[in-house]
Amino acid sequence: MSVKTKSLKLQDFMLEGILILIVLYLSFAAKGFASWDNLLNVLRNASTTGIIAFGMTLVIISGEIDISVGSAIAFFGCVAAVLVQNLTGIGWPMVPVMIVAVVTCFVLAILSGMFTGWIRHRFSVPTFITTLAWMAALRGGANLVTGSFPISPFPEWFFFLGSGYVYGIPFQAIVFLVIFAVAYFLSKYTRFGRAVYAIGGNAESARLSGINVQGKRMAIMAITSALTVVAALITSAQIQAGNPTVGAGLEFTVISACVIGGVSLMGGKGRIWGTFIGVMFLEVLLNGMTLLNMDEYWQYVAKAGLILGAVLIYQVRDSRQARA
Repeated sequence: MSVKTKSLKLQDFMLEGILILIVLYLSFAAKGFASWDNLLNVLRNASTTGIIAFGMTLVIISGEIDISVGSAIAFFGCVAAVLVQNLTGIGWPMVPVMIVAVVTCFVLAILSGMFTGWIRHRFSVPTFITTLAWMAALRGGANLVTGSFPISPFPEWFFFLGSGYVYGIPFQAIVFLVIFAVAYFLSKYTRFGRAVYAIGGNAESARLSGINVQGKRMAIMAITSALTVVAALITSAQIQAGNPTVGAGLEFTVISACVIGGVSLMGGKGRIWGTFIGVMFLEVLLNGMTLLNMDEYWQYVAKAGLILGAVLIYQVRDSRQARA
């Protein structure tokens, strides 16, 4: 039995080509853009968005959405800070306190993600609705546990997670690239990854083919929530505080990166590699416009045009492939 393979065409790399052209332009037009330090800065700044975006890619491919990630960054950062403050206040050593704080955040995140997936499957409540509720609850929770003020109880060495370097490479950028590699492998070469695409294409057909749709949905949402904790810890390490105001609007940046990278909001279609390109596209554009001293409001306009342009590119490409 012959196996049909998909041949790669130039049009499959249109976004990558446009990104290269933008990088080349900015290298000449924006002073300092092409410097090694600035390129590392681009990678570092892309990390928080990218870490969450890889989980969001799986969520959207499965036909769901999660708009609570921005509030979750604030909530889990604040929970960690409050735990550190309270436990050190009663005499606990710092290292066990940090372990308890981190583990608690991951447990809460995974349980909340699993609950969202269970609600989706058990009661057919769209994840948009459930995560909309989580978005409000987590933001409110972040303000409640901190009294609406930043808390700064973290040890100095915690700062390394958000601003440290390993052989000249930002540590958070290393975390970002490692998570990208794991997510890429998971989505492309595992049964779990194939199940995600199958569920997004047709959940009922996936169920009839033997896929545990409920379990997979719960796992997908839990993975994204866990990645949000990673991003929350990096953010808290950067500012050395649990701040209830961080992450506002981040969910839309994350979703934008996925859409720009070719992930279909209809489900069943998308690539982790495409999301990586989408994340870098947004960060390169933002960095370049900042170096060119462009008004920050133009950045919103550029982002809107980029999203619409990317969607049109993919629509035209898919239409041509369908006619071929």
